[in-house]
Amino acid sequence: MPGGMVRQRRAVLASDDLKETHDIPATATPASKPRGSEMDYQAPSSRRRRCTKPLLLGACVLLLLLIVGICLGIEFSGAVPSNKDFKTVTISKCKEFLKNTSSENKCEEVWDAFSKAYVGKDPCEVPMEAYDPLMQTVREKDACNRMLLWSKTKLFVRQLREAQKCLPKLLALEDTLLGFVMDGQTWCSKKGSKETFTKGCPKSDKCERNPVRSFWNRASEAFSQAACGEVTAMLNGSISTPFNNNSIFASIEVKQLSPPQVKALSVILVTTGNDKETCENDSLRTLQNAALDRELEYTCKELDGSKILDCISDPDRPCGDCW
Repeated sequence: MPGGMVRQRRAVLASDDLKETHDIPATATPASKPRGSEMDYQAPSSRRRRCTKPLLLGACVLLLLLIVGICLGIEFSGAVPSNKDFKTVTISKCKEFLKNTSSENKCEEVWDAFSKAYVGKDPCEVPMEAYDPLMQTVREKDACNRMLLWSKTKLFVRQLREAQKCLPKLLALEDTLLGFVMDGQTWCSKKGSKETFTKGCPKSDKCERNPVRSFWNRASEAFSQAACGEVTAMLNGSISTPFNNNSIFASIEVKQLSPPQVKALSVILVTTGNDKETCENDSLRTLQNAALDRELEYTCKELDGSKILDCISDPDRPCGDCW
């Protein structure tokens, strides 16, 4: 495969983190136009010009100070309010997901339970448990023998799911109502505020208990708790530690998989190019031991990610050549 293709596949496997931009607009109210002299007599034209110049200069200075003040105020406030837009997008995506389904979920109720988890709270003090009422409000469909967990393979998993070729109809978190609606979104609030903000929200490296991270931790926990039968996990074989103890998969999801509800864990190790780990990787040995300690059957299979993606893009190639 050409070097460019290999680099492209590596990028597909490695880029799980959503990138955020925080472009903060600065707005200002224009200063009023100077009104000129209000003396009782008519000043000579030359004197009027001398008086007008300082007034214009003063107005410009005031306008500049006003703009700087607003910019600083926005910067220090840390976020831009967009409650109406965010609510509209969220409910719209909810209705899109539920369209042509027999689900009992109601999007307004989902929004109410969701927003109560973080609105009015310090954006660095929103724990996982704040989303408990939301998890109780939403009813998801059964995922027995169809659950797909992943770690550092998000874009690869998305391509496979979209292709729907040679891959069983597995269900990832992003295929659920909450996963679909919140995927790619950023949100937070402030203590005592009724607003939702979508820009300027704190990232996980600054505070772990931010609304977005806590949501995905709680949603992942609830999702894996609903697992039954055989669970599939797709891990990245192009990094040195496919099973990372700090990942959501290791720290939350695996710990929810227990018999008799769950019987087996099937690992698919996706490799790319020359950067290949095997199922004998030390971290995967740790995963195997964790599964066996929980009395789960464990299997691991290595697959060439580049070969799979090339294959699923060719409608004439049989599944046996891909999977």
